[in-house]
Amino acid sequence: MSTNENPIWPYVEAKVEEFIGLSDRVFDMPEIAYTETRSCAEHTAMLRAEGFRVRQNVAGIPTAVIGEAGEGGPVIAILGEYDALPGLSQEAGLAEPRSVNDTGYGHGCGHNLLGSAAMLAATAVKDWIASKGIEARVRYYGCPAEEGGAAKTYMVRDGLFDDVDVAITWHPASFNGVDDARSLANTRIDFTFTGKAAHAAGAPELGRSALDAVELMNIGVNYMREHMPDDARVHYAYLDAGGPAPNVVQAKATVRQLVRSRDLQGLADLVARVRAIGDGAAQMSGTQVQSKVYSAVSNLIGNRPLEEAMQAEFEALGPVRFDEDDLAFARQIRETLTRDDIADTFERLSMKPDFDMALCDFVAPLDRPFAGGMGSTDVGDVSWAVPTVQARVATCAMGTPFHTWQLTAQGKQPFAHKGMEHAAKVMAATARRVIADEALLASAKKVHEEYLADYPYACPIPPDTRPPIAVG
Repeated sequence: MSTNENPIWPYVEAKVEEFIGLSDRVFDMPEIAYTETRSCAEHTAMLRAEGFRVRQNVAGIPTAVIGEAGEGGPVIAILGEYDALPGLSQEAGLAEPRSVNDTGYGHGCGHNLLGSAAMLAATAVKDWIASKGIEARVRYYGCPAEEGGAAKTYMVRDGLFDDVDVAITWHPASFNGVDDARSLANTRIDFTFTGKAAHAAGAPELGRSALDAVELMNIGVNYMREHMPDDARVHYAYLDAGGPAPNVVQAKATVRQLVRSRDLQGLADLVARVRAIGDGAAQMSGTQVQSKVYSAVSNLIGNRPLEEAMQAEFEALGPVRFDEDDLAFARQIRETLTRDDIADTFERLSMKPDFDMALCDFVAPLDRPFAGGMGSTDVGDVSWAVPTVQARVATCAMGTPFHTWQLTAQGKQPFAHKGMEHAAKVMAATARRVIADEALLASAKKVHEEYLADYPYACPIPPDTRPPIAVG
């Protein structure tokens, strides 16, 4: 197939090397939620170099940026990310674990690729509408803190998508396909218990242990698990265990509870129960409890007209084309995985596992049975604000678990770059189709409006909660 069959693909090909460079630079400077200063600066510099009109510090977030091009017509948002994860530092191109930086951070979810491909797609759309004299606007959203920080939720709450017609994005994956728009709504709430310090041996009766309260809360939440929906989840992390001295009754302790549910109503119900458990733990331990929402995201909602349009563009482009060198390194990575890891990818696609397939060589059908668990994403809140569609594109060996050193190791591989280019073509082609087809745009909006008529959106983050920006 000639790469000139779609008139927007050459606009991607013309600048792909520059954006591979951007991806690799961001990979080499991994920064976690709300600290992506250098990564955001790289994206901002690229936006300016490409002639976008740039807005910085959007939604009061220093590491969020928007670039816009074009005039009039529909507004197409293309969403990018660039945050890394803690504990996933890894030497690129090495099929064994080896940390390479002092922070321990690494791009174990491929967001270096995600942001670069999204901006490449936006740039291609910008260049295409300029060359054709088309009235339309394309807007690149540089979004930090997807990993637990819910930046897009804050951006939606602050009205940054109010004039957008359609949003398009993608995520690195081990397969190719249109995302099935399933995710869990979630919220992270910090529960801080305050008690009274005392000598744990000399006068324990005078103390009131905040650590006991945290443990009692976790016990209560664990008992709740039997009595909540199968697809709901609750996780926890100790943020402050009260200090290292066991001979001191801990006067203060904090636990973060991460509550997930299939939809916003289910989330609200579970959160109310978790809060009641926290109150009960405080009463049992003789302590006081305060809670603060750290972040929250909504579940994804799909948009069938956009999904069909993206599927058509995906099928026209076909799967990512890999060579023997790509396959050789992918096989090395596969040697570090279990059969269960590899089978999981196929099972999520309702396919029989192929343990010989090192890199994905197909485009998954749009209508595929759903299997497997669900994660969460702040793209969910964007999907409530505007009609949204998302691609999954192969950038790693089949079966690679995300949030692992194996994923980080593949982040600068040639096959990851090929997947990045592929994703940019799929997104740019989908944007072109929306701009060119008024009926498609109207249909996408109608489906979205009808859904919201039945299920109105309520932002899951309280109005007085601000983004947890890192200081210092």
